[in-house]
Amino acid sequence: MSSVLYDAQGPRAKRRNILYTALFLVAIAAAGWWLYATLDDKNQLDWVLWKPYLGGSTEAYSTYIWPGLQNTLKAAALAMVIALPLGAVLGIARLSDHVWVRVPASVVVEFFRAIPVLVLMIFGNELYSSYTDVSSDDRPLYAVVTGLVLYNASVLAEIVRAGILALPKGQSEAAMAIGLRKNQVMRLVLLPQAVTTMLPAIVSQLVVIVKDTALGGAVLTFPELLSSVNTMSSYYGANTIASFTVVAVIFLVINFSLTSFAGWLEGRLRRRKKSTGAVLGAQDVAHIGGTAATGAGGAPGGLDLSGPFVGGAGKDD
Repeated sequence: MSSVLYDAQGPRAKRRNILYTALFLVAIAAAGWWLYATLDDKNQLDWVLWKPYLGGSTEAYSTYIWPGLQNTLKAAALAMVIALPLGAVLGIARLSDHVWVRVPASVVVEFFRAIPVLVLMIFGNELYSSYTDVSSDDRPLYAVVTGLVLYNASVLAEIVRAGILALPKGQSEAAMAIGLRKNQVMRLVLLPQAVTTMLPAIVSQLVVIVKDTALGGAVLTFPELLSSVNTMSSYYGANTIASFTVVAVIFLVINFSLTSFAGWLEGRLRRRKKSTGAVLGAQDVAHIGGTAATGAGGAPGGLDLSGPFVGGAGKDD
């Protein structure tokens, strides 16, 4: 049976795909066995190396992992809170009809989007060190957040712009036809629809923000989660692989939670936006468009359109 997208597989194609799947599973199993044997030969699977994390003791978590995780979440949260609205403003500004708004916004976005986030962090650290009174203890946090905000706000601006441009042109034309101003079209019509489209890309960028906090620990001595591996492995006797594994699992849980929440939120938004089939009455349209004073929708001096439309939401008495 054929599909619109592809032809149904024949018997030979099915056998070939089963063979490829079996070979792939065998290769994965062989790679897993090789990894296990290598770690076992190097004594990296000894219980003494994993006991600080799996043996019921909370010392490793309370002393090393939890403080680092707090700093990671703090830097990521601050960067998200600042970068999201800033990116939205820059993205909308790039769509402005005014050259004096559109051109500066485009220059800012393209400039910071082209610079590696690590360079921005280093630049921010030197900036705070030379021209501000920020203490040396707080300077790494400020530098990490600054670099993350500048880079990710530029990326989010392009996501916002692309999401708005992806909407059908008739959406804005229909909104202007009922009297909405440009800012109302953007705020009431385009942005609410574009959010659902942009949500997966926005959350993917939030995951990038969480992971990029590790750059501050590697270069700026920012005490985040990944930087705790060195102190943990040294204190507990060179269990580097165990320490990295625990930290990797924590990052995996955080990022998977963000992605799962985004999928749930996207589905909820799509379900809420399904039309009920009702048609707005003239008074509703006039109220939304702010045109009641001009006589639309049955106002004094205008045509009386207050009655129900054919097939509309009103009821015939």
